[in-house]
Amino acid sequence: MAAFIVNSLICPKIPLQTDQTQLPARAFGNSRVRVRVGVCAAAGTALEEKGVAFGVDAVSEAELKEKGFMGLRKTKLVCTVGPACSSDEELEKLAIGGMNVARLNMCHNSREWHQRVIRAIRKLNQEKGFCVAVMIDTEGSQMHMVGLGGDSSVKAEDGSMWLFTTEKFEGSRPCTVQVNYEGFAEGILVGDEVVVDGGMATFKVIEKVGNDLQCECTDPGLLLPRAKLSFRRNGELVGRSIGPPTLSTKDWTDIEFGISEGVDFIAVSFVKDADDIKNLKSYLSSRSSDSIKVLAKIESLESLKNLDDIIEASDGIMVARGDLGVEIPLEQIPTIQEKITHMCRQLNKPVIIASQLLESMVEYPTPTRAEIADVSEAVRQYADALMLSGESAVGSYADKALSVLCMASARMELWNREENRKNLFPPQLAISLPDRVTEQICNSAVQIANNLSVDAIFVYTKHGLMASLLSRNRPNPPIFAFTDNANARMAMNLNWGIIPFELPLSADMETNIKQTISLMKKRGSVDVGDIILVVSDLSHSSTVPSVLQSIQVRTIA
Repeated sequence: MAAFIVNSLICPKIPLQTDQTQLPARAFGNSRVRVRVGVCAAAGTALEEKGVAFGVDAVSEAELKEKGFMGLRKTKLVCTVGPACSSDEELEKLAIGGMNVARLNMCHNSREWHQRVIRAIRKLNQEKGFCVAVMIDTEGSQMHMVGLGGDSSVKAEDGSMWLFTTEKFEGSRPCTVQVNYEGFAEGILVGDEVVVDGGMATFKVIEKVGNDLQCECTDPGLLLPRAKLSFRRNGELVGRSIGPPTLSTKDWTDIEFGISEGVDFIAVSFVKDADDIKNLKSYLSSRSSDSIKVLAKIESLESLKNLDDIIEASDGIMVARGDLGVEIPLEQIPTIQEKITHMCRQLNKPVIIASQLLESMVEYPTPTRAEIADVSEAVRQYADALMLSGESAVGSYADKALSVLCMASARMELWNREENRKNLFPPQLAISLPDRVTEQICNSAVQIANNLSVDAIFVYTKHGLMASLLSRNRPNPPIFAFTDNANARMAMNLNWGIIPFELPLSADMETNIKQTISLMKKRGSVDVGDIILVVSDLSHSSTVPSVLQSIQVRTIA
C-alpha cells in the first residue's frame, strides 16, 4: 500500500513506521510541514477475526457498490413522519429510499404515537443496518386556531362574518374560531387583516370586543385545524412587541420526552434571538444531554433581525420557508434562502431547506417542473439537507417524493462538480493555533483530494469537527467519517457529503487505517487500486499531549 504523507506537527516529532524518502520542509499555514513518501505495510486481518463492531449504513454501502464513489449522493434528506408513513413498512421504505433524518413534528399526534415511531426507527437501524437519525420539532408558542370542533376543515365563504375568540369551548360553533393565545388581539386595529396560514384565507377586522375580533371574510378559503394566524396592516405584517415565549410549557414537556427517548436533534420553532438557543443548550448540558444538537428554525422577522447571532449559537439551521413567507414578501424568499445557506457554510453549520419543496406531490405522483427547479437550486447553493414536510407526512406518494429528491440532488451535484462552482476556502473560523492548524489541514486536504481526483476522503474523528470542516469545503469525493462516538455519528447525518461509520478507534492511527481498510475491503466497499486521502483529529498517543495531524494519500493494495 503506497502512501504520500503530509504531516503537520505542533508537537515533538513522532516518526512514522515506514521506509521514507524525506523531502524539504515547507510552510503550511502556521505549522511546520514535512512531505514524505514511503511504503506502508499491508493491512492485517487480526482485528476482523476478533469481531470488530463496525457500524455501517446499509443504504450508502449499497449505493457505493452500485454507483461507485462519485455516484454517492451528498445532499442529506430529511423526511417528516406522519400518519401516511408511520408504519414499520413505510418507515423501512423511506430508509431504503435514502432518508437520513426522520423529523417528528410535535404539533401533531400523541406522545405515545411519537414514542412508537422513534422506537421503530431505532429498531430498523439496529436490525436492518440503517443509519437514520431522529429529530423532534417543537410546536413553538405561535398564534394558531385551536380547532374546529368535530370538523376537520371548514370553508370560509366570501363576505361571511366570523368571530375569533380566546374563549374556551367544547365542540364547534357556527362561524367561530377559537384562538390559543389570550393576548392575540393586543395592538390590533379595526381595518387590519387576519391572515390564515399565510393566505389560505383572509379576514378584515370589523369590530373589537374585548379580546375578541369580529371579522369579515375577504378572501375565501379552507380553514384547517391548528392553522397559524398573522396580522397585516396596509399590506405589511403587524409587528408585535409582546407575545408568547419561544418555548411553551408544552414544548418543555416535549423536550423532556425527546431527552428520555435519546433523540439526535431538537429543532426550535419561532426562534427570536440567540438566547432562545443558548438557554436550551445550557439546559440540555445540565441534563447531561448536550450530545443532542439544537437547530434553529428561521421563520420570523425576529429571527432574521438576529440572524448572525442565532446561527453562531445553534448547531444548525432550518430555513422554514412556509412560515417565513408569511412574515416577509414572497419575492424576498429566494435571496433570503441563498443568504442563510451561504452564511451557514461560512460558519460551518449545517442548513436544511424546508417547506413546499414538492408540495404538489401531496396529491400527485409527479412533481411540477418548477418544483424540480426549486430543489435543484437549493442543491446548487450547496445546502446540507432538503426536507419533505406534508409530502411524506400526509401525502400519498412519500417514497416517490423521496426518490425525486434523490434524483434531482444527484443530477445537480454532478453538474456542480463539472462546473466546479465552489469557493474552496471559506473564511477562517478558528482562533487558537491548534484550531487554525486543523482548519488549514482540512482546506488543503480538500484541494489535494480534488486535484489528485482521489476516490474518497477518510477522516478519523472523535466528535465530528474535522469531518464538518472537510464538508464545509464541499469536496468532489465523498467523506467517510469514522468515529467511536454514536452521538457524533448521528449528528453527521446532517452534514453534506459525509457518510458516518461507527467502530472502536485506537490511539495509533496506523492501526485505525489498517483496520478500516481491511474491514471495508472485506465488505467490498473499497478495492485494490482505489486512492484515498486520510486525515484525523485523534490524539496520536495518550503519552503525547499535543496532536499529530496528517494528510495521507494512499493507494489501496
